[in-house]
Amino acid sequence: MLGDILHPVTETPRNLFPVEFLYFIHNYMNKPLFMWAGGKTKMIKHYLPHMPSEVKSYCEPFFGGGAMFIHVMTKYNPDRAVINDINQDIMRIYRAIKTDYKNFITFVDALESKYLPLSKPDRKKMYYETRYMHAWHYGHWCNTQEAATLYFLLKTGFNGVYQLNHNTNGRYGTPAGLLNQKDKVYDRNVLQWWNNVLQQTEICSRDWKDVVDMEDDTFYFCDPPYRQSFANYGHSFTDDMCKELIQFCDSKSNVMLCNRDDDEWFADQHHTMNTTNFDANYTVGRKGKKEAKEILLWKTA
Repeated sequence: MLGDILHPVTETPRNLFPVEFLYFIHNYMNKPLFMWAGGKTKMIKHYLPHMPSEVKSYCEPFFGGGAMFIHVMTKYNPDRAVINDINQDIMRIYRAIKTDYKNFITFVDALESKYLPLSKPDRKKMYYETRYMHAWHYGHWCNTQEAATLYFLLKTGFNGVYQLNHNTNGRYGTPAGLLNQKDKVYDRNVLQWWNNVLQQTEICSRDWKDVVDMEDDTFYFCDPPYRQSFANYGHSFTDDMCKELIQFCDSKSNVMLCNRDDDEWFADQHHTMNTTNFDANYTVGRKGKKEAKEILLWKTA
């Protein structure tokens, strides 16, 4: 049955028959490419009651792992979609999957083939050797090899954390993860879906203000870095920047803005958007959990 469902990468999933399409969505589609600390996969259910009735134009200026993008592209199939993140290394992955899919797969498969037969100590050694090469010796790589190597590191690194370190040249420096993959490092069917859907998507890596000049009916989903976040993404997002983003969102008719709200800072901000709070749990370390409060500011038609 899968052979009938998985069409070539040149064909987008919306061309599938309805039953097959639902099967494809359920089994393969609703997955980000990699874990992302602060990703919204588990929070989407809280946002659904507040989603717009239709989305013809979509913009996500702080992309990361793209959980909301998956939902929007699956349910609404907008005519135009723009994704952006100031992290050029992350967006290079999406761009390579869109424009150089076969070579991207080749690079990742080479790393996977070397990695899977290894013992856990040897996997750990390979991870740090690969991270070192990505940090210090990437100058002779093409963009696709650089993107594929980072993708491999994200799939084998610790818990979706994106960390930049001085000892990794200010580049990706997250420690190794559990390294317990059995027969694969990544899901090829998920990657194929992303290749398909990105064909109809504009991929940017600029300041958020440079990508939000879009059609009046655009639905904006804004998920900036958490306030008071310990994560180091290489770019700070201050409270003044957050206030500027709130002002922008308040000027739109179809918009969602989400963030942490443990100190109720958002209650002191002036805007006309609706607000909803949710309880959330975050993983701390390898086994710990931390309770927190999320806020959603929204205005939808």
